[in-house]
Amino acid sequence: MLSKQDNDALTQVGPGTLMGELMRQYWIPALMTAEVPQPDSPPVRLRLLGEDLIGFRTTSGRVGIIRNACPHRGASLFFGRNEEDGLRCVYHGWKFDVTGACVDMPSEPAESNFKTKVRARAYPTEERNGIVWTYMGPREASPPLPGLEAPNSENCTVGKFLRDCSWLQGFEGDLDTTHIGFLHFGAYRAEDMEPGTMDYYALKRRDPKMMVTDTAWGASYGSYRPAEEDSTYWRVAQYLYPFYAMPPVGILGQRIGVLAIVPVDDTHMMRWQISVPNPWATTGAIKPAYELHPEYGYLPAESGFLGAWRMKQNRSNDYLLDRDFQTNGSYTGIKGIGIQDEAVTESMGPIMDRTREHLGTSDLMVIRLRHLLLQAARRLRDHGETPPAVDTPDVYAVRSGGWVLPNSIPDGIEATLDLQQGRVTPRDFELAPLVENHGV
Repeated sequence: MLSKQDNDALTQVGPGTLMGELMRQYWIPALMTAEVPQPDSPPVRLRLLGEDLIGFRTTSGRVGIIRNACPHRGASLFFGRNEEDGLRCVYHGWKFDVTGACVDMPSEPAESNFKTKVRARAYPTEERNGIVWTYMGPREASPPLPGLEAPNSENCTVGKFLRDCSWLQGFEGDLDTTHIGFLHFGAYRAEDMEPGTMDYYALKRRDPKMMVTDTAWGASYGSYRPAEEDSTYWRVAQYLYPFYAMPPVGILGQRIGVLAIVPVDDTHMMRWQISVPNPWATTGAIKPAYELHPEYGYLPAESGFLGAWRMKQNRSNDYLLDRDFQTNGSYTGIKGIGIQDEAVTESMGPIMDRTREHLGTSDLMVIRLRHLLLQAARRLRDHGETPPAVDTPDVYAVRSGGWVLPNSIPDGIEATLDLQQGRVTPRDFELAPLVENHGV
């Protein structure tokens, strides 16, 4: 059970808060390239860590992220003119470049040097493979981008979705590997699966044991359960500072992908999905569980800082829950695994009251996450200690997934470290892998 003080500390992300200051030490996925597609395209609104910001691409192609309020009289820069390598406030014509410098002040006398004394708050950006990152921290020289494999791949695919709940709620859901046997696969039985597949083992025992190991990037955690008489099925997943998750999908070491649960404000989060197409992936035996609703997709974007990236299946229509479908063929009656996750995390309310929860053995990683975050944030605040992985980008190059190990190996996390870090391929790994059609 978490205290109210710690619950507030973990969920509050605005400027000056314990968690907000921790998050600002790291690069943050801010925009998709498609949102600012071309030079001088219209500015876009975004909110990160409780701050209302404006993104824009200049005439020369650079992307700027600037605080929404003009430093003159506070007018919104969303209405600004994006022209000639700067964003011009329409109220009095003051113009700012991507660094926040005022480069034109036509409402002041030509001989005035006042523009050299005024700056808008702007954050540095880097753009790579369809993602615009921003650094909102205090360093004059930004740290390196995290060495995550998927975002650093030229053929990565990128998507994002807004949810109406605390970032921690959504993040803890993505770190929870036990719920797959209920929320997603609850309507299926092990005896209906092909023996030797992930689906078979996950449904054969829905009460796995858990192990967590602290790492340079955050934590590796494994759920393990009996496979055959002489072997154990391990699902190894990754937590990476500060808000990245790698659920254990498919064969360990094969899939390259990551989730980023970016705090928008205290009660909203943006879930980024970044992955590299996997030519070895199979649809798996539980393909129906992954079928999307015919109405699946985004709602038309609305005005405001929270008006875009919302799904048609949402709280207002109970995520298009079908009770007949729930009785006949589905555990939840909600189509789409991502929508099922959204439904349960948003159903907890904007901020879950964790002083009322009762955690069990399957919540070991959730418990460890909270400890690691609070520890890193307090060491930063109290001792100025640089948080883990900020200056060691290479440690982020890890993977997740499942593997079958002999019972003689007690620690599946340590035994598969070469697979997790991509030093060997699944085909070359010295221990017998799952059958080739393993993994969804």
